[in-house]
Amino acid sequence: MTIKVLGLSLYGPLAASTRYRLTQYAPGLSQQGIDLEVKALLGDSYVQKSFAGEKYPLTNLIKDYLNRATLLFRQNDYDVAIVNAELFPLLPGFIESRLLRIPYIYDFDDAFFLKYRLDRFKRVSFLLRDKFSPVVSRAAAVMAGNHYLADYAKRLNPATHWLPTVVDTERYTPAPCKREDVFTVGWIGSPSTSVYLSKLVQPLEQLGREGPVRFLVVGGCSPTIPGVDVVNMPWSDATEVEVINSFDVGVMPLFDDEWARGKCAFKLIQYMACGVPVVASPVGANVDVVNDASGLLAVSVADWLGALRRLRDDPALRQIFGTTARQTVEQLYSLRSTLPVMVKTIKAVAAGR
Repeated sequence: MTIKVLGLSLYGPLAASTRYRLTQYAPGLSQQGIDLEVKALLGDSYVQKSFAGEKYPLTNLIKDYLNRATLLFRQNDYDVAIVNAELFPLLPGFIESRLLRIPYIYDFDDAFFLKYRLDRFKRVSFLLRDKFSPVVSRAAAVMAGNHYLADYAKRLNPATHWLPTVVDTERYTPAPCKREDVFTVGWIGSPSTSVYLSKLVQPLEQLGREGPVRFLVVGGCSPTIPGVDVVNMPWSDATEVEVINSFDVGVMPLFDDEWARGKCAFKLIQYMACGVPVVASPVGANVDVVNDASGLLAVSVADWLGALRRLRDDPALRQIFGTTARQTVEQLYSLRSTLPVMVKTIKAVAAGR
């Protein structure tokens, strides 16, 4: 008998969280008798406007909320729901957690429980600061993207499972196409995470004084870095893997704060799946993903400079790190390795119904 699952994503498929935490699992789940149907609250037009810094029309937002409300009236057509991030932003958790009458799995890959404690929500913080406590505690199961998030969820719900954000290693494969004349440092992300690139300005500027350096920024916008060929390019699903394979080194700088500790090191996993060595801030899941054989961790400007220099000057080390990085992803951060966790969780929740 087929288990019907309603995936309630916050954003459309342009958002990485929707693609990698829900939709990429659909074919594998289907082979296990699970039919996953993903429905977004805020579609790709919202994501596009958000990335462009444009306002999303209020009339569209109202329509989106009404569409989701209408969908919830049909929830009994499904056996299980998966709520990714939030069912309805700005809705108190004690209400949101009761809107689903079928068993639901709560899935998250960012520290959403901090969202309404940020300054931009201070006017509603008194009502929403602990929104996610009832949402998590009432879930039939929880899937958390890293150990920091899992530790938070386990205090509220013992049925919490670590499910990292992973890639399909049949799609993300090494295909070296390196340029011998320019050392290429690469980063992939979104406009909202571009703020972390400020940590790289000084080390890259110094590196640029020593020889040709290209900084390839995909999906975001880097500050100007004197002496460095900074290339800002739009993200494209069709070219993403090819572009990552043009990196000599992939980087993931982060600030050491609570929000960053909730990050799932997904950039690193993308780079490493393509056999690209990495340098990262030792924050959150980065520490779990990067080991001494696959990349380097850096805190200070001097650390970043030293790590990038070392990889620039030693192509053989880059190759060794890249090979190990690929093996790490295949074992722990591949779709093949996490699909059984997803299947087991859904079947247990469906059986409990």
